[in-house]
Amino acid sequence: MDIQVSHVSKSFNQKQVIKDITLTIPTGEICCLLGPSGSGKTTLIRLMIGAITADEGTIQFEDVQMPNMSMLKKIGFMPQNDALYDDLSGEANLYFFGGLYGIDKRELKNRINEVLAIVDLTDHRKKLVKHFSGGMKKRLSLAASILHSPKILFLDEPTVGIDPVLRRTIWAQFEVIKNSGTTIIVSTHVMDEVTECDKAALIYNGSLIEYDTVTNLLDKTENGRVEELFFIASSEPKGGVVR
Repeated sequence: MDIQVSHVSKSFNQKQVIKDITLTIPTGEICCLLGPSGSGKTTLIRLMIGAITADEGTIQFEDVQMPNMSMLKKIGFMPQNDALYDDLSGEANLYFFGGLYGIDKRELKNRINEVLAIVDLTDHRKKLVKHFSGGMKKRLSLAASILHSPKILFLDEPTVGIDPVLRRTIWAQFEVIKNSGTTIIVSTHVMDEVTECDKAALIYNGSLIEYDTVTNLLDKTENGRVEELFFIASSEPKGGVVR
């Protein structure tokens, strides 16, 4: 299910935070929204999932224009902050979210077993979430976001505050989810995470400064580091075009 973003802009309190962004995200790939904090990544995700509407431009999932309630069951979303219930066990949290998704009880039991295995929390399913580590909460949030087998998965800064070893594990889990046929859009400000993705959209001050395969983007740099493209953008006059 391709995502088509066409000339989208958004302002809050007369301040433009998304500026005329156009891109197409192909089905079955991991696309990284990469940029420094405050660049507009979260706002762009909120626009794409239909939580807010654009001031200008359109967003379509295949031939369905967003926002559209019919698309909600096909979208998974993992926010920056863990939306979990601390006084429930990991398993009970998943039963709660499964009920919200309207998943059949028999199917839900099997699906909970599957997602707990994907995020390596099977042995902790009965533990209260308030006793989870930060990394375990991230993984449980991921399990909740894929519980209903979404066609498109949005992950907003999913590795913030995660140690490098666990970050490697989480990215491996994203690859498993992608291989199941899910399109993944992940936002991050961690520059080296771009190499985990198929494509990357570089966002700076609300504008799309680059969008291409990761290989092509890195080929545009002298040192093989994607942050070089941000340094170039920050030194150019305002109003430059995407390469």
